[in-house]
Amino acid sequence: MIKSTPDGLLIKVKIVPNSSKNDIIKEEGFIKVKVTAQPVENKANKALIEILSKRLKVPKTSFEIVKGNTSKEKTLFVKIESESKKEEIISEINNLK
Repeated sequence: MIKSTPDGLLIKVKIVPNSSKNDIIKEEGFIKVKVTAQPVENKANKALIEILSKRLKVPKTSFEIVKGNTSKEKTLFVKIESESKKEEIISEINNLK
């Protein structure tokens, strides 16, 4: 689900577009992110990054979709250099319901 690298974190995400509300749920092996945006013109991906950015308190510019740009299953890279911030994010994700 989360892998630490020297430059940041890799996070496995499954996106659910056209949801009734925005939500983040921890599942076995990945994070499920429900977004109200439609999967057209990159709107769902932008909503995904916006939701995670707010929840994890990381700037949107730190996120990059490294795998699965047009798929529901994605791998995100979050550029973080501070070890304490990495631990904070891992803790936040582990505390998701």
